Amino acid sequence: MGTTIGVISIKGGVGKTTVASSLATTLAQTYGKKVLLVDANYTTPHVGHHMDILEPQKTIHDVLDGKARPISAVHTRFGVDVIPGHQSYGKMVPAFKLKDRLASIKEDYDFVVLDSSPHLNDETLSAMIASDALLVVSTPDYPTLSSTLRAAQVAKHRGKPIAGIILNKIRDPKYELSLADIELATDIPVVAQLPDDKKHVGSTFTRIPMSIYASASGFSTEMRKLAASLVGQPEQKSWWEEMVGGRSRATLNRQVLRESFYSSVVDPKE
Repeated sequence: MGTTIGVISIKGGVGKTTVASSLATTLAQTYGKKVLLVDANYTTPHVGHHMDILEPQKTIHDVLDGKARPISAVHTRFGVDVIPGHQSYGKMVPAFKLKDRLASIKEDYDFVVLDSSPHLNDETLSAMIASDALLVVSTPDYPTLSSTLRAAQVAKHRGKPIAGIILNKIRDPKYELSLADIELATDIPVVAQLPDDKKHVGSTFTRIPMSIYASASGFSTEMRKLAASLVGQPEQKSWWEEMVGGRSRATLNRQVLRESFYSSVVDPKE
């Protein structure tokens, strides 16, 4: 049975779809996992734009409407199976329907990655219910932190506590909240610190996931470390960690995530 990871945020512009698509491709290409990426942002789906699927024949909306089986809506790109969304869909989706619809296909994958809505609505609740674990994408600023706190409260209330925060678009730490500030406010570990990069523009323009488009970037390197913790593999020390002999707080958090997540979520029998 595969593990479903919901990538959530309740504020737009934090790079949630960039993270979801890069995490999915990293799990598949770097660690050889069979991965399904699903666009669970029903109102404004963007996974197709990141995975070079502009005119899908069938979508998650067809699956939710019962017009298509999940397997028939799969499009394969960059080593990842993708169920994209339709750009115009005005119906309300019952919160439990996504989990029910994916049940028949989930067992065929090691990981199912859900890209959720950037709003606190039934779409986000749908992704939460369908997920075995949640990762919230945030940026290091006060407005986004308040949204992250709200997401954490809702997830906890639903019995789906957030496994970790992915801190994205780090630009100038002098004017941004620190990892310690965010962990103190949320009581959730930061498991990845992703630097902002001009190459994101090229990645979006070419519709190639950032983890492939700029595989040597700091963003992609950190993404590989996060993916390693999800598959239960140790991460390699950076040259800086080798030189100074220490490990960053995020690295230690990933070590805890690796031990707890893999044993309790991915392979609870091991």
